[in-house]
Amino acid sequence: MFRSLEDFIGTWKQEAAQTGRLLDQLTDESLSQQVVADHFTLGKLGIHLSEALAFMMSSAGLDLEPLPESDSNSATEIAALYKQTADGFVWRLQEQWNDEKLTETTMFFGSETRYGSILFLLLQHQTHHRGQMTVLMRQAGLTVPGMVGPSREEWAAMKE
Repeated sequence: MFRSLEDFIGTWKQEAAQTGRLLDQLTDESLSQQVVADHFTLGKLGIHLSEALAFMMSSAGLDLEPLPESDSNSATEIAALYKQTADGFVWRLQEQWNDEKLTETTMFFGSETRYGSILFLLLQHQTHHRGQMTVLMRQAGLTVPGMVGPSREEWAAMKE
């Protein structure tokens, strides 16, 4: 659980930058990659990161701008949407919440939860989907940047 906005925002900015690096590797051709037919595509996972951020934090009472609706996005648009959403989220969070708010509780998806814990859950959710994306990216033949330490390709380059 986070107890200060400053601590969360520092962590969020690092994690959002990592997510941005991942999204920047997507290509339009890779967006249809999926494990099986009824699961999210790589493109849908990329969009989901922005949609879920807005949905989760709106569900926690943060007043966020609604996301623009779109049925088709290019890889560049998905990356830009995430950056816009992640940056706007930080701005709204600083404007609307304070450290004291993080220790308060609210009903969040059926459970009484501290606001500071919701911020931690947001990070976990993003990390979960980044992991899914890296598998799909490898299947699509893309280079995966290191997220928590170097990727296989980065590690091999360091050994040369």
